[in-house]
Amino acid sequence: MANSKRHHLSGGVESQDEGAEYFEKRQLEKGVAGWLLLAGLGVAYVISGDFAGWNFGLAQGGWGGLLIATVLMAVMYLFMVFGLAELSSTISTTGGGYAFARRAMGPWGGFLTGTAILIEYAIAPAAIANFIGAYVDSLIGLDGWVVFLFFYAVFVGLHLWGVGEALKLMFAITAVAVVALVVFVIAAIPQFDASNLTNIPVDESAMGASAFLPFGVIGIWAALPYAIWFFLAVEGVPLAAEESKDPAKDMPRGIIGAMLALIVFAALILLVAPAAAGALELSESGNPLVEALESPHAYDGQNFVSSFINVVGLLGLIASFFSIIYAYSRQTFALSRAGYLPRILSVTGTRKTPTLALVVPGIIGFIMAVLNQGDLLILVAVFGATISYVMMTASHIILRIKEPDLVRPYRTPGGIVTTSIALVLALVALVAGFLVDTRVVVITAAVYAVAIAYFGLFSRHHIVATAPEEEFALIESAESELH
Repeated sequence: MANSKRHHLSGGVESQDEGAEYFEKRQLEKGVAGWLLLAGLGVAYVISGDFAGWNFGLAQGGWGGLLIATVLMAVMYLFMVFGLAELSSTISTTGGGYAFARRAMGPWGGFLTGTAILIEYAIAPAAIANFIGAYVDSLIGLDGWVVFLFFYAVFVGLHLWGVGEALKLMFAITAVAVVALVVFVIAAIPQFDASNLTNIPVDESAMGASAFLPFGVIGIWAALPYAIWFFLAVEGVPLAAEESKDPAKDMPRGIIGAMLALIVFAALILLVAPAAAGALELSESGNPLVEALESPHAYDGQNFVSSFINVVGLLGLIASFFSIIYAYSRQTFALSRAGYLPRILSVTGTRKTPTLALVVPGIIGFIMAVLNQGDLLILVAVFGATISYVMMTASHIILRIKEPDLVRPYRTPGGIVTTSIALVLALVALVAGFLVDTRVVVITAAVYAVAIAYFGLFSRHHIVATAPEEEFALIESAESELH
């Protein structure tokens, strides 16, 4: 609107008001998710990490290195989740991490955080699609782009159908996947052999190498990205804020409940699977739980339980694939609605779902999946994620200092000490990505270069001041001027 009121913000950023008609075309369905459905969403985001991906960390750090890395990352995620529980109960918009950083660090901070989250959520489904392909191949002998296209088309389509229906179906799929994990653990425990945990040959040239740490101390660091795969994307729960029933109460209960469940799952899988099959045997597997049960160390061949895990384990991968599609669409929607990305991406259809925000990142993810580089895609997704973790934990600390009187329905136990620990661990994890493969930095830097060019040259002059995430910041700015 040519005559709309303009606001000049820091960093050369300009925003303008938009009327009711603009937001009528960008409406999400309200009140469809209570805390239990949110907890299910948090578990669904991550549960594929229990079925595949984590085991590549065995090839980097051995079982001992991956164990220590997983403990460190569990602490990082739990402490970060406590901070996000506070932020999401206070700033309850679909913007999630972008909204938190926007309020704490201004438009540039919000944009850089939102871009990192989009890298994570656009790439993670592509990595999961590769693992889905491996499971489908072991079931019916079909793999490749046809499988990827089928799953992207079906699950993007289900999200276009409606968020309430999609979230309920996703919750049911996740519940079945949890049953599969429980069945796996029960079946694998009788085959437990502690010697299998340390059967990877020791690299005598590595500092501190031993049977427990076959690649030395540096192996712990190299295993961090794969330890993250046990928890990656649980931070996406706040993206459902505008579609939840009572964000102030439901968000903290949902995200913390999900995180506690994920810690239990990670501990069981990391202990039982390598002990049944051997850490060496699982270190390069695309289907580690099935191979663990069919290993010569375990049941030596296909059996009823392994077949069950193969079929139902596919649902675990589907649950994460399905739910992260939801996450990338909501982050794209929020950034687009506020003008950071092309505004057409946030237009919603008759069923109040953001059509192009679902389809466009889905096309990008499909192309990435066809490259069939699951382990590299994990690293790129993790690298984007850890950038956002640094920004989000820093946002909690900054807002506690900058706005101590902000109404906080939930307060993080330990306050900024808790999120400071998470911040330090996130920085350590950020560096770990290029210990394994320096290409992750090149790929992420290329995406950031394009995004920053777009924001710097165009979208920073066209921010929508009346978008919910921007209104929070403008209100805070106006209150500061009054005081």
